[in-house]
Amino acid sequence: MNLQTILNGALGGDTISQMSQALGEDENTTSQAVQAALPVLLGALARNSSTPDGASSLAGALDRDHDGSVLDDIAGLVMSSGAGQGEGILGHIFGDNRPQVEQGLSQASGMDAAKIGQLLMMLAPVVMGALGRTQREQGLGAGDLAGVLGGTAQQMGGGSQLLGLLGQMMDANRDGSAVDDVMRLVGGFLGGRR
Repeated sequence: MNLQTILNGALGGDTISQMSQALGEDENTTSQAVQAALPVLLGALARNSSTPDGASSLAGALDRDHDGSVLDDIAGLVMSSGAGQGEGILGHIFGDNRPQVEQGLSQASGMDAAKIGQLLMMLAPVVMGALGRTQREQGLGAGDLAGVLGGTAQQMGGGSQLLGLLGQMMDANRDGSAVDDVMRLVGGFLGGRR
């Protein structure tokens, strides 16, 4: 199974319903927020793993902590709001950009930014678990991860929305313009996998 199939299975109707209850939101708003957040999480992970150091760091994290077993008890994860684990993952994925990410996703989905933060803490371990399971099933090496993540982000509707959100949130070379960074990122997605 590919990453998108595993994520779609993990985030089916029951999971969205449980997340809605935990967040105190209606299912439609929660579903929209999940659809906006997934490409951003995947795109940021792809971006982080696009360098050799980033790729080996992500592969190491998957080997150590993310074998996919979290997907066997998503209800438990949702009830604990991804406690601890989600916080750590988001710190690695977004670093200091996390408040901007939450604000951007809040604008995109209509969900309050504080609740977006909770939702991301639930989603981050699911994404890492799904990636870990995909890595094991497909025998992916560290160098394959950015391509798989980027391709999946694109398939999950991360085209223009991903460009816009990542562009606002992440200016890698701090030149005030994220456009060049995001174009490089998307160029990497479209240029085929290494």
